[in-house]
Amino acid sequence: MNIRISRRLVIPLALMGVALWAGPTLAAPESFQVQLTGAQQAPAVTTDGMGTADLTFNPSTRMLSWTITYSMLSGPVLMAHMHGPAAEGKNAKVALWLTKRGSPVHNPIKGKAKLTAAQAKQFEAGRWYINIHTKAHPGGEIRGQVTPPGG
Repeated sequence: MNIRISRRLVIPLALMGVALWAGPTLAAPESFQVQLTGAQQAPAVTTDGMGTADLTFNPSTRMLSWTITYSMLSGPVLMAHMHGPAAEGKNAKVALWLTKRGSPVHNPIKGKAKLTAAQAKQFEAGRWYINIHTKAHPGGEIRGQVTPPGG
């Protein structure tokens, strides 16, 4: 018995198989917000300062972009970072600078960076936090734990 399969059938089936196999690896970018307060500092800081970080992360490309606005801080922002890996309420070393070293910081703070594979894994697991530093609070005046929607 001879079975003949038409090319018209094989090519669409092959393309559909490739699309189904590759689909899960092509995750869409995720956008979310992180609230920044003095109460989230470790130890907590008494301040009227507050902020909001609007983040977009693309797991497929590991690209992270941010826009951070802040108000009512004790003074000018000296620098801003993401720290990690750390659980909420714990401290960690700087993982990513959000401002340019030695340059004045402008409100809002905007930027983007490509994370390493290890950084992306920590970021997606909610093990990073944002920290905004001022002269009065060199260890950080406001902070927020980064918890991505899928994390």
